[in-house]
Amino acid sequence: MHVPDVSVVVIVYNDAERLPTAVQSVLDQTLHGVEVVIVDDCSEDRSYAVARELEAANPGRVRAFQLPENSGGCGAPRNHGIQQATGTYVMFLDSDDVLERNACRNMLVAAERTGSDLVSGMCVRVHLDNRWGKTTEWYPWLYSRTRTLESITEYPDLLVYDTLSTNKCYRRAFLLEQGLEFPVGIHYEDLLFSAQAYVAARRITLIPNHVYFWNVVEKAQSKSISNRRHEIANFVHRMEIHRRVDELLAAKGHTAIKTAKDAKFLKHDLVLHLRDLPLLGDDYRREFARLANGYLAGIDPAAYDNVTHLQAICAYLLGKEDWDNLLMAADSMTNKGRLSSPLAERDGRVYWCGDHLDDAEGRRILDVTGQGFHTAPLSSLVLGNRLTSYEDDGRGTVTLSGAVVNPLGRIQEDTELKASLEFRARRQIGVRSFSFPVTTVRHAGHTIEWTATADIAGTVRPLGIIDAVWDVRLKLTAGADRLTTRVSVGGVDLESAARLRVRPRLTRLVSDRFEPEVTKKGNLSYVLTAEGAAAVRTQTLLSSAMHGKAAGVVKRGLRRALKARRNLGSGEQKVKVYHEVFSKLPVKKGTVVFESHMGKQYSDSPKAIYEELVRQGAPFEAIWSYAGARPTGFPEEATLVKRWSWPYLRALAQAEYWVDNQGFPLALAKRPGTTYIQTWHGSALKRMGFHEPHTKAQGRAGQDRFQAAVNRFDHFLVRSEHDVRTLAKGFRLRDEVLLRTGYPRNDALVEAHRAEADSGERVRGPLAAELGIDPDKRVLLYAPTFRASADGTVEGFAFPFDVEEFADRLGDRFTLLVRTHYLNSVSLPPSVAGRVIDVSRHHDITPLLALADGLITDYSSVMFDYAVLDRPMLFFAYDYEKYATDIRGTYFDLKEKAPGPVVATADELMQAVSAFDEADAKYAEARQRFLSEFGEYDRGDAARQIVEKFFPRSGK
Repeated sequence: MHVPDVSVVVIVYNDAERLPTAVQSVLDQTLHGVEVVIVDDCSEDRSYAVARELEAANPGRVRAFQLPENSGGCGAPRNHGIQQATGTYVMFLDSDDVLERNACRNMLVAAERTGSDLVSGMCVRVHLDNRWGKTTEWYPWLYSRTRTLESITEYPDLLVYDTLSTNKCYRRAFLLEQGLEFPVGIHYEDLLFSAQAYVAARRITLIPNHVYFWNVVEKAQSKSISNRRHEIANFVHRMEIHRRVDELLAAKGHTAIKTAKDAKFLKHDLVLHLRDLPLLGDDYRREFARLANGYLAGIDPAAYDNVTHLQAICAYLLGKEDWDNLLMAADSMTNKGRLSSPLAERDGRVYWCGDHLDDAEGRRILDVTGQGFHTAPLSSLVLGNRLTSYEDDGRGTVTLSGAVVNPLGRIQEDTELKASLEFRARRQIGVRSFSFPVTTVRHAGHTIEWTATADIAGTVRPLGIIDAVWDVRLKLTAGADRLTTRVSVGGVDLESAARLRVRPRLTRLVSDRFEPEVTKKGNLSYVLTAEGAAAVRTQTLLSSAMHGKAAGVVKRGLRRALKARRNLGSGEQKVKVYHEVFSKLPVKKGTVVFESHMGKQYSDSPKAIYEELVRQGAPFEAIWSYAGARPTGFPEEATLVKRWSWPYLRALAQAEYWVDNQGFPLALAKRPGTTYIQTWHGSALKRMGFHEPHTKAQGRAGQDRFQAAVNRFDHFLVRSEHDVRTLAKGFRLRDEVLLRTGYPRNDALVEAHRAEADSGERVRGPLAAELGIDPDKRVLLYAPTFRASADGTVEGFAFPFDVEEFADRLGDRFTLLVRTHYLNSVSLPPSVAGRVIDVSRHHDITPLLALADGLITDYSSVMFDYAVLDRPMLFFAYDYEKYATDIRGTYFDLKEKAPGPVVATADELMQAVSAFDEADAKYAEARQRFLSEFGEYDRGDAARQIVEKFFPRSGK
C-alpha cells in the first residue's frame, strides 16, 4: 500500500459547520500524497457524522475516528491522530482553521532536503470579524529566511516565542521514537509539546513561507479556552505547563533558554492576566497572587533586565501583593503610554511609587527616572484618570467624578484649571461629539479631582445605528497645557447603573438607551441599546432584514464605497494620484520643496540653503515638509505641508527644485523638469548603499528599486574625496552628479573657527544664556550615534556611563550637553540639573557644535563636522569591536584615524575629560590630518555656491 507523504490530523469538537472547509484545505494541497485523519472529540453535534460523510466522499484520502468520551482539550484527539497516521510526516490542523495551499509541499521539500525531524513555517492570524480583512503574521522575524538548526540552543527564541504545534511538520518516526505526546487533561498543551519537540529534534528547519491560517474571532460570544482569563483554573493550567517546561529545560541543562523563557513569561504570559486584574474581585486576586508568586520566585533575576519597565514593575508589585500600586501599573501597561501613578522622587531619582524603596531590588525596578516623566512636556503625557463615583437619576442625567494623576505635583496649586467632559462616537460619522462643562475641578495633592453632570437625554443625539459605541474623555486645561484623558472605571461598580435615555436621529425603534460599559482596557464607554418589547421586536426584525439577501447586496455596495473612501487616502492611491494627476500639472518655476530628516526637523544643509536664499533676496517660493501632528521651529514665512499629505504630493510634483538631506519618498518619481539637490547628512564611517550586505541581499528587484531612488539625484553634495570613494560609490553615483562644495550646514562652523582665529576669543553667543550655562565652565557636547537591533529597529537610548557620577566628578568644571540621534530621546535624573543638559530637542545641531568646547562621541558622523572647528574630541567606543565587526562593516579603522583619545570604559572617559587640555595639545596635528582627509571642501561658502549656481536671478 502506498504510504502518504504527510498525514494531517484534523481535530474537531462541536464544529460540524466549519469542519468541511478545514478538510478541503488539506485535500486541495498541491502535494498529492496527503491523507486526512479526522479525530472527533466525542462531539454533541453532527461533527462526527460530517467526518464520516467526508470519509465516504474521499475514500483512501480521509479517515474518521471518534473518541469514546470528550477529553476537554486538544491533547487526546491529537495523540489519537498520531497513532492512526500512516504518513512519513505528521501535521496538525484545528477544524476552525485552514492550511495554506502549498504548506505540505513546502514543508516536505524542506524536511527531505535537510533531513530535519521538525520543519516550521509561518502562521498567519486571520481576524474574521475585522471589517478590513486584517491579518497578522505570528512572530515573522523568526521566519525572515530559511535556516536549519542542529540544536534549539542555536536559536532559543524559537522555543520561547513560537509555541504553536500547528504550523509545523514532524517526522512521524521521530514522534514515535521519542514518545512525544500532548499532555491530556490540561490546557496550553501546545507549550509543552512544542518545547519537548524542539529539545528532542536532531535538526530543525525554518522556512519563510505561510503555512497555516489561524482564524480568530475577537468578539466571539464563547471564548476559547486560552481566552478565558477571568477563570482562575485557566491560570492554574498555564502555571503547571510552565513548570513542566522548566523541568524539561533544567533536565537538559538549557539555562540560557530558561532565562529567555522567563523574560517572555514576564512580557507575555503574566501580562495577559495582569491586564484583567483591575476588573476582577479580591478573591480572584488573592488566588492569582498565590499562584503567580510561587512561580515568580524561581524566575531568573536576569530576566527582569530584558523586559519593559512596566512589566518588571508589575511583576515586582505582584510579588509584594501591593494591589494599589499594582493596579495603577497594570492600567498603564494595558493603556500604552498612560501614566497612572503620581510617582515619587527620592534623592534625585524618580520612582513609580514611594513604597518599597527600602528594598534594593525595589529601588532598582521601581526607578523610572529614565522614562523622562519629570522632564517631558506635561502636554505630551497621557495622564491616568480614574472614575471615583458614578450616579444617575434614572431619567437620563449622569454625574461622574474622577481623579487625574498629577505626577510629582507638576500641575502646581496656583495653576488655573478648566475642564470639560466629552462623549465621542468611536465611529465618527455625522455628529462627532458632545461636551459638558465640568462643574468642579480642583487640586487634591497627587491628583486633580473633578465632577461633571451630563444631561444625556437632552443633549446627546446619536445617529442610532452606525455610531453604536461612545467613549468618554476629560479635556483638562492646566495653565498653558491642554490634556485629554480617557476615563478608566477603576473600582467603581457599574452593574446597577441605569440605562440612560437618548434620542437617536434615525429612529428610536432601533435604539433608545445609553448603557454604560467597561471596555477591554478598563475604560468607560456607552453602548446604544433598545428597551421595551416594541423596540426589541423592531431590532430583531431589523437584524433579520440586515442579514437577508437584499441586505447582502446593500452591504456589499457599502463595503465597496467604504473601501474606495479608504483607498483614496492610502499610500498606494496617493502614489497613483501623484503620478497620474499631479505630475501632469505644470512645474512652478522658482518653487523649492525643502525637507530635513524626513520632515522631522528644520535643520541641516537644507536650512542653510534656505536661509542663504532669503539672505540674498532670491525670488523663490519655499515649501517646507514637516512630520508629526504639529510643526514646531519651522520658518513662519514659508508654506508648510505635512509629509505624505495631498498638498505635500502636489508640491513635490510641481516643484522646480527638491532639496533634502535624506530622501524624499522612494515611491515618488522625480519629473524631468524638477532638479533634485541631495545635500546628504554626513560623511560615512559605516558602509552605505550597495556596499551594505543588507542591500546586496535584497535581490534584483529590491536593488533595482533602491537604484531608481538614488538615480533621482541630479546633484549630490560631498565634502571630501573620502565621500567620493565611499558614499558616491555606495550609491553608484556618476561623477557629474557630485558637487564638491562642502556642506552648507558647516559654513557657520567654518566662520566660527575663522572668527576665533582672528580675534583669539571664543564667543559663545545667546544659546549659552538660553541654556543657562555657567560662563566659568567649559562645555562638552555628548553626541552618540543611534543603535539598531538585529531586526533593524532603532534601540532606545541608554547612557553607557553613570551620568550622575559624571556630574559629581566633573560638574564643577564642565557642563555636559547631551544630544541624542534624532531617532532617539533621553531622560536625565533631576540630580544632575544644571550640570548635564538635554539638548536633543534642538532641531539644528550646528549651533550646539559651535557652542561646545569639546565633543564626546562614539561613531557619529558629527565627528567629521566638528573637525572644522579644530577643537578637542573624545571617542567613547565602549562597544567598538561589536560595532566595527558587525555585518555592515566600516570604511576605515576609527582607532587608527581618530583625532582624539579612544576610550572603552566609563572610568577612562572621565580620566580623559579630566585631562582635557592635555588631549587638546597632544592631538592638534591629528585633527588637522583628519580635517584634510574628511573635510577638504568645507570652505565656508557651500550655501553661496549652491544659490549662485541654481538661482542666478538672486540679488548680489
